[in-house]
Order: sequence, then C-alpha cells, then structure tokens
Amino acid sequence: MHIHFSGIGGAGMNPLARLMAARGHQVQGSDRDFDRGRNEAVAQLLRDAGITLLSQDGSAISEGLDRMVHSAAVEATTPEMQAALACKVDCVPRPALLAEVVNAGSPGVAVAGTSGKSTVVGMLAWILRRCDCAASVLGGAALAERGANHMGCFAAAGDDAPVVAEACESDGTLVGYRPGLGVILNISRDHGEVEALREQFSCFARQSTRLVVGGDCPEAMALTAEHPNRLVVGMQADADLVLDIVQPGPWRGTATLTGSDGVEHLLDLPQPGIHNLMNAAAAVAAAIALGLEPAAATTALQDFPGVARRFQVMGRTEGAITVVDDYAHNGAKIEAAISAAQLGCNRLVAVFQPHGFGPARFMREELKELLPRILRPQDRFCYAGIYDAGGSADRSISSADLQADLPGDLRCGLAPSHQDVLGWVADQALPGNTVLVMGARDPQLGALAQTLYEVL
Repeated sequence: MHIHFSGIGGAGMNPLARLMAARGHQVQGSDRDFDRGRNEAVAQLLRDAGITLLSQDGSAISEGLDRMVHSAAVEATTPEMQAALACKVDCVPRPALLAEVVNAGSPGVAVAGTSGKSTVVGMLAWILRRCDCAASVLGGAALAERGANHMGCFAAAGDDAPVVAEACESDGTLVGYRPGLGVILNISRDHGEVEALREQFSCFARQSTRLVVGGDCPEAMALTAEHPNRLVVGMQADADLVLDIVQPGPWRGTATLTGSDGVEHLLDLPQPGIHNLMNAAAAVAAAIALGLEPAAATTALQDFPGVARRFQVMGRTEGAITVVDDYAHNGAKIEAAISAAQLGCNRLVAVFQPHGFGPARFMREELKELLPRILRPQDRFCYAGIYDAGGSADRSISSADLQADLPGDLRCGLAPSHQDVLGWVADQALPGNTVLVMGARDPQLGALAQTLYEVL
C-alpha cells in the first residue's frame, strides 16, 4: 500500500508512519514544520526508516496514492487535503488508522485517560523490553533516554506481537477502539467537559475485552462498574491491586503494590510524585493482564528512564538550580507537576506556555482558580506566549489576558518569546530553586529547558 502522512512530524503521527514502513508499506509524508526547517531530529528518524519527505504544498498528492493519513492539525483547506479530494484519495484521520492497528493486535492494548497516557505507554514498553517481550509500541512521547526531540515512543515487532498504543479522547475517536486490553487511567476536564467525555469512555470500556481501571478516579470507576473483566488498581483497600504510597519524593517515588494473593511488591520509581506512582501501578497492572509476573514488572521499573518532557530532570547547575521539563498543559497535569516539583525545593520558578488559543480559553477560569491555590508565597510563576501552530485559529486571547486574571500578590511574569523566558528565569532563579518548564505541542520547549539548564 502507498500511504502519504500529512503532518507526519507530529508525536502521534511519526511512530505510526514508521510502523507502516516497518510492515512493508511504501510511506511518504510532509509536515509544515519540516518546510520551515524545524524538527530535523524527527525528520531524520523518518528518513532513516525509509520514508520519503516531501513539501506540504500539495505536490506530493497523486492518484497513485492508496491512502492519505492526516493529523488533527491538518485543516480541510490545506493544499494537500484539497489535492487528495481532487484525486479521490482515501483520506483517513490518524486515530482511525491507529485504531485499525490496535484492533488487529495480538492483543491490542489501548491506554486511555485524560492524564498519564504517554507515561504509562512508556512504562509498559519499558517493562516489556526488560522482560524480553516483543511488542509494537505507539506512544506520544519518547523515553527520556532518546531525548524530547524524538517526539514519540516507538517499537516495531511482528504481527503476532502485542500492540501497545496511546488512545486519546481529544477528537472523539475512542469509540473506534476494540482492544484486547483497554486501560482507563482517569477522566477529568481536559479537551472537553467531563459530561461530554462520558459516552466516549463508556463505549471504549464496553468494547475492551479486558480492562484496567484507575480506581482512584470516581468517574472511571462509575463508568466501568458493569464490566465483566475489570482489574482495578488504586489506593483504596478493595482494589484488585492496592497501591500504598511510602514516599512520593523528592526525586524518587516509592510505594508497595499488593495483589489479591496478599503478596506485597516494592515499587521504587526514579521519578517523583504521587501521579507517577499511580501511573506506574497502572502499567504494572497492564503487564500482569498480559501475563507477566508482578515482581518482574515492578523490578523493571527500578531503572525506568522516564518519558521525555514528563517531569524530565534536565540536570542541576553548578549554582544548584535544578531544571525540570514537563508536558503539563491542563489543570490536573499542571497541579501534578507543580506539586511534584515543590517536593524537591524550597522555592519553585515555573513557566507555563498554553498550547493553543482554544485551549487557553477553555482553561482560563480553571487557571485563575488553580494557580493562586497551589503556588506557595515564595514560588514564582510566568506565562509564556501562547503557542501558535498556524492555521485559522481565533487569536483574540493572549497570555497577557491570563496574567491579568491572577492576583497582584502572585507577581505573575509574562514572557512572550522563548528568549523572554530565558531572561525572566535568569532574573528569578536562585541557588536551591527548581525551574519547571510546562507546556505542550511546541516542539521547541524541550530545547528551551535544555538551554535554561546550560545558561543558568
């Protein structure tokens, strides 16, 4: 099959394109960031996989294509979409192809939830690797050992191997998955209100042959109560796999996991935060559902390298300033990242870049309430300029508007450009502080965090 991927550089797109190439398909693709000279590390990964990269001006589309797979960022008015329609090429949204791959897996494992998907996919991939279990892996973030520039967790195995993938609710496509093993970590306000997400997650649960559920999320528990083959993991005493937090930080997290047989296993994770321990417990539960021994799964995570841009410690400077990079982009994730960072410092210097104009509007009231509540008097916070991915977005909101929502005693900073962020952090950071960079979508945020570490 001859397939064109439009927006191939995205974190969800490039692993899928590489899998199609590994399975023997003729794959080509385009991305406007590549046309602008950005994301060269990802472009090289794709070339190394035998994928041809072309300009996103419409010239790559011809009647010889069997399919055009497009990301959510590719609008119907783009030259490629228009050319595909004119050539009557079968246009397939990325999630639809991903669901096809998962549904055909042996088994297919789909990890869903509004927070923690990329981390759990990375953890499960690491466990499977450490236990010598071949699997195809399609996640939204690379393991930290590869670096943030690689944008996507990927492995390719034979057709008879499990397929582990991240299933996102943001575009309404959870209903397309029929996994052998589904995972629902949590359900909270992110890309939509919880009320609007319930039917998607309910359908996903019904269509999962087996199901791992985060027991500490009331929404997830209520929606899956009738599932005949449910494994509940969480901190409540009646969970099938009970998580008992021993120490959430400051730089490692420890907990115990106890199954229905009463055997206790130590979970010693090289990343801090209760949310990361909960993610690890879900990954172990999924590994158990795939037939691995609990002890093997928990032991594998002792040297888990972490996931790029998920509380990734860039390093500690000579002035003893620690720099951390995190993908946090909604209220729950921001609170989790800030809380984890506060465990390791007496003063936090945090920067957040909203990942789009629509998300900034959606989160505005939540951020107005959240930030004054979770930031300590000694902490400092700054809004970076809203990430502009191009296209026809309504740009009538700015980070200055979000800054104006916060009380004056919070002393919120404003840094429209990455260069401004560098200057603001340099002015604020003191020895013993932790600098936390938060935001999604912008492929340069990882590089910004690395630069902060190098210049401080």
